[in-house]
Amino acid sequence: MSDTLQQLRQVRLEKTDKLRDLGVNPYPYTFDRTHTTAEIQEQADTLIAEDAEFAVAGRLMAIRAGFSDLQDADGRIQMYVHKKVVDEQAMLVYKLLDIGDIVGVKGVLFRTRTEALAIKVTELTLLCKAIRPLPVVKSTAEKTFDAVTDKDFRYRRRYVDLTISPESREVFVKRSKIVSAMRRFLEERGYLEVETPTLQPIYGGASARPFTTHHNALDMKLYMRIATELYLKRLIVGGFEGVFEIGKNFRNEGIDRFHNPEFTVMELYVAYHDYHWMMSLVEEMFHYIAMEVVGTAKIPWQGQEIDLSPPWKRISMFDAIKEFSGHDLSEMDDAQARAAAKDIGLEVEDWWDRGKVVDEIFGEKVEPNLIQPTFVIDHPVEISPLAKIHRDKPGVVERFEPVIGGKEIGNAFSELSDPVDQRQRFEGQMDMRAKGDPEAQMMDEDYVMALEYGMPPTTGLGIGIDRLAMLLTDASNIRDIVLFPQMRADAGSKTDAGDDAK
Repeated sequence: MSDTLQQLRQVRLEKTDKLRDLGVNPYPYTFDRTHTTAEIQEQADTLIAEDAEFAVAGRLMAIRAGFSDLQDADGRIQMYVHKKVVDEQAMLVYKLLDIGDIVGVKGVLFRTRTEALAIKVTELTLLCKAIRPLPVVKSTAEKTFDAVTDKDFRYRRRYVDLTISPESREVFVKRSKIVSAMRRFLEERGYLEVETPTLQPIYGGASARPFTTHHNALDMKLYMRIATELYLKRLIVGGFEGVFEIGKNFRNEGIDRFHNPEFTVMELYVAYHDYHWMMSLVEEMFHYIAMEVVGTAKIPWQGQEIDLSPPWKRISMFDAIKEFSGHDLSEMDDAQARAAAKDIGLEVEDWWDRGKVVDEIFGEKVEPNLIQPTFVIDHPVEISPLAKIHRDKPGVVERFEPVIGGKEIGNAFSELSDPVDQRQRFEGQMDMRAKGDPEAQMMDEDYVMALEYGMPPTTGLGIGIDRLAMLLTDASNIRDIVLFPQMRADAGSKTDAGDDAK
């Protein structure tokens, strides 16, 4: 902690002691609020005409001679404190307040000489004395901004970021609306929201490395789930015909602007349909969510305009690779595919098969170029152990990924329901694991057993909520739309809130 911050904290602690000497509890239990700032704005003419008293509460964001800015979750409003209106005790309390303190006030509304709304305070109650100062927040007629430009500080101290940045708060309001709109879209179509285990004895449903833990009472190793897929499809076996889950997955992988080790996913499984049907549903769902959350299907993203209106472009993975890399891998064997990857400039592992090469080339050369919504369909069977073989094309499966803004945002299959084929696919994954692939999927005997009881034709979908939120809030980094992103151990942020406080 800097010397400046320590001094500022000490001053505030001394003020807290003075408040207690006045008989004021700096941390009371409740306050009866009658209005929010938004309601005051909406009812302004009536409140002024009737000279009606109301109560509002919030955080002090600026203190000037007599006037202060009070902020709640809805916005800001001025308040005016004068010794001719409030009692002597209230004035003493007011003089001991600082930016960041939380107060409740009663008063009446009036307009200032500049026609701005303000509260003439009749009663003042301290609700929380803030000991640590906020960063400086500056306002102009056009914009409110602050002194904190250090992203690391914002991510680590999100509570400060939300306090000083209305734009940040709006991002997370939108994120909440995205999840609500998605849930509403699915429920209106009759699909059942369910919950499946987060701790699993065998992790599966994706190609990823898990986090591990140990259950003491059972004395067994458990894994944080990397996907909800295999449990949700067990429910299709059990007779549900449309189920979905919105929840956290956990993958022990690298951290970058598109990846956080815990992330939110919606997975949906619907019986008696295939991936063609699911593509139409995805188009419809994204359009619906965009209209509900931002009011338009044409959204700004990193200086470009993306149109989520159906229909979306469809292109096979092999055709996309040929278009953007100049290499046709569709007829190549493993060795030829690795040679093609090296020719492109990729670093290649000896254990890579053709499917792995295709996946790597796609991520490097194709995906960043797909800005407008695109379904990348028909993926290699080697990298799709849970999808049905394509009914017309050998060597590929009925799978698609929606790619928007240069990044994959979901994954979907015509789900594999043949238990014999599924066992063989799992065995192939285990062979890849033995050859050196740490993300190859595990054998899940219970899931194969479930398929042996019989699963109807089914299509499944997974959508990354975090990436969808990035898209609809025009965010370039996943940490901007995750309230509390995972960070390295704090070695000290570049910006110290206290050093910028007044």
